[in-house]
Amino acid sequence: MAERKTIDARGSFCPGPLMELIAGMKMANVGDELEVLSSDKGSATDVPEWIKKVGHELLETREENGVWHIIVKKAK
Repeated sequence: MAERKTIDARGSFCPGPLMELIAGMKMANVGDELEVLSSDKGSATDVPEWIKKVGHELLETREENGVWHIIVKKAK
């Protein structure tokens, strides 16, 4: 059964949130969803670029009160 894990990278600056996501992806199973919380707006472009490059699935990117919520699904 797929899980959703939250990676709280608020207060961390690029490439911190992306590095935390990469570490989380290594621990996740195929089909799991990871939600990255980031206060660094660079994450809104860096994370989707990495997801596309490595072949995972970007489910959602939204900004709420200065925090980016980037939800990705491990595809392989």
